[in-house]
Amino acid sequence: MEPRLNLFANPALGKALKHIVAATKAVESAGVPAATHQLMLIRASQINGCAGCLDMHTKDAAAAGETSVRINLVAGWREAKVFTEAEKAALALTEAGTRIADGAGVSDEVWAAAAKHYDEDQLGALVATIALINTFNRINVMTQQPAGDYEPGMYS
Repeated sequence: MEPRLNLFANPALGKALKHIVAATKAVESAGVPAATHQLMLIRASQINGCAGCLDMHTKDAAAAGETSVRINLVAGWREAKVFTEAEKAALALTEAGTRIADGAGVSDEVWAAAAKHYDEDQLGALVATIALINTFNRINVMTQQPAGDYEPGMYS
């Protein structure tokens, strides 16, 4: 598959992506555990079918010490015993925020579960993380960005 656009060489998209990347850096300092952050990125990317983001975030998670068991079980997180209650709350929020087009939105129950484990700043970071990864997923899927060549830390 050949990409439809060179993301960073395209003047308009490249400029927008620089701002989106800067927003992701700001969110990473809000106190959400790095493992939770990576799990959220993986789960949204699975839902959206974004191979480029899955390639990046599964490799980054592994390079940061995440186990292959947890990475491989993200899609089945509800039944898996390897995630904490806080991680499950973040994954539930990720799914609800990613699937808003399905009509359910984010229920009060899902929000309350996240609020039980995360403070206001962290909740803001969770919401921003979900919005940002969905933005990246949509850009990559629309422009057919290929996957498989990513090396951990490549864009750091």
